[in-house]
Amino acid sequence: TSTAAQPGAAPKWEVRAPMPGTIVSIAVQPGDQVKIGQDLCVLDAMKMNNRIRAPRAGTIAQIHVSIGQQIQYGQPLVTFENGGD
Repeated sequence: TSTAAQPGAAPKWEVRAPMPGTIVSIAVQPGDQVKIGQDLCVLDAMKMNNRIRAPRAGTIAQIHVSIGQQIQYGQPLVTFENGGD
């Protein structure tokens, strides 16, 4: 799930957790340029690894999670900088 930032703020996009689980790997870091569909991280949910992929092209601004972290549905995972393709 991805969302645009609040009105009046610099336009940034967040990728949010589609389900609760545990982060098992992170494939990007702040400053990385990513393409649509590129892996961002892997989320283990109910003993299945789910790849979380970029919904858009752009530059990674911030990673909100760490490996081994338990996350909840809708929790921010990655934020993109403004712009993008």
